[in-house]
Amino acid sequence: MLRILTIVVLSLAAVGTGFWGYQEHKEKNAILINAENSYQRAFHDLTFGIDRIHDQIGATLAMNTRKSLSPALADVWRLTSEAHSDVGQLPLTLLPFNKTEEFLGSIGDFSYKAAVRDLEKEPLTNEEYAHLKNLHEQSADIQNELRKVQHMVLKNNLRWMDVELALATEKEGTDNTIIDGFKTVEKKSQGYSETNVSTLPGDMNKLDDNHLKKNKAAPISQKEAVEKAKEYVQMKQVNDIKVTKSGKGSDFSFYSIHMTNKDGGEASIDMTRRGGYPLWYIINREVGKPALSLNDANNKAVEFLNRNKMKDLVLYDSTQYDNVGVFTFVGEQDGIRIYPDAVKVKVALDNGQVVGVAANEYLENHHERKLEKPALTESEAEKFINSKVEIQEERLAVIKNDLNKEVLCYEFLGTLGEDTYRILINAKDGTEEQVEKLRRAEPVYDNLL
Repeated sequence: MLRILTIVVLSLAAVGTGFWGYQEHKEKNAILINAENSYQRAFHDLTFGIDRIHDQIGATLAMNTRKSLSPALADVWRLTSEAHSDVGQLPLTLLPFNKTEEFLGSIGDFSYKAAVRDLEKEPLTNEEYAHLKNLHEQSADIQNELRKVQHMVLKNNLRWMDVELALATEKEGTDNTIIDGFKTVEKKSQGYSETNVSTLPGDMNKLDDNHLKKNKAAPISQKEAVEKAKEYVQMKQVNDIKVTKSGKGSDFSFYSIHMTNKDGGEASIDMTRRGGYPLWYIINREVGKPALSLNDANNKAVEFLNRNKMKDLVLYDSTQYDNVGVFTFVGEQDGIRIYPDAVKVKVALDNGQVVGVAANEYLENHHERKLEKPALTESEAEKFINSKVEIQEERLAVIKNDLNKEVLCYEFLGTLGEDTYRILINAKDGTEEQVEKLRRAEPVYDNLL
């Protein structure tokens, strides 16, 4: 009897120990996962931050007025502070990274001192301009090396916890991609002494005058909205539909409709209650191998716009992502581009189906405008541009400025070094409304590390 009791007690103890060990293991894994997620977030934030620093320094090089230059330099200073914070959250305390931190510090110091002084009375000297240009070139090197590391991290699903373990045990080895990559970043920084799917010009998050509030079209019922939704998305054999109506806080009333079919396809669409205009919609389905060219897909997008009476639009940008073409159209009136009137159309290249539309900007902004004649000539406006920028193209355009008011501008595309910039000069008074660096095609990083 005693022997049986002893066996039972020992068995219970073994089970209890096993359960305790399992709980300990589970809690340890949760901590490791949380730490890994924090490291991954900090690293990708750092890489994106360096991208923004490089782009913003480049934009300052093309600016010509204190009104634009001081805020831009202050933004560079802010971005370098954020990058410093991201570096501090990575497991690199045992890996010398002081040169890169010094480089970020030098950018921050220079941009801060230049931003807070009166650039109207004390403009940037030729030496300071040359130094800023040098920082721009050096930040490009850091940006490139970090992008290589990021590519390998994503491609090979590398873990930052392995880096921390390697650094703590001093067993880095010769094949730790992350450590080797950061050593290259540090080497690039040594000797350095002392950044929007392109965005539309004047792109603003809020609207000054929402023309959908003035929409006088007759309201439609939920049943009518569902029929219109089916027509827009062209989904076959819909077997489940959910409809909700916007709340009282909305600027205008609309329906949100979600549909699924038996094949697992899903579609979501927001539609105005008055008139049933599609604000946006997206279809989630597997897109097969391309059978259409980007030009054929563009024709499908134009057909959609014409079918839904979205007029006075011209193609602004077209891009292919995997098996999908994405097209951005902007308004045009009397030969002048109207950037607030924008529509984005996403077309599947396997069968030409329009699988995504964002028409809310067009519907909220589009109206017949009374466009005044520019007070400045094109050549007069060009004189307000930094003389170091080589102008390639120019046109008239309407954008929304920092006060969220529509203004008529001369839009100039120009180059400075190897970079291309869009510069918008107010056609009335010569104000430098916006300077934007245009992005080039993303480089391919395979086999670089």
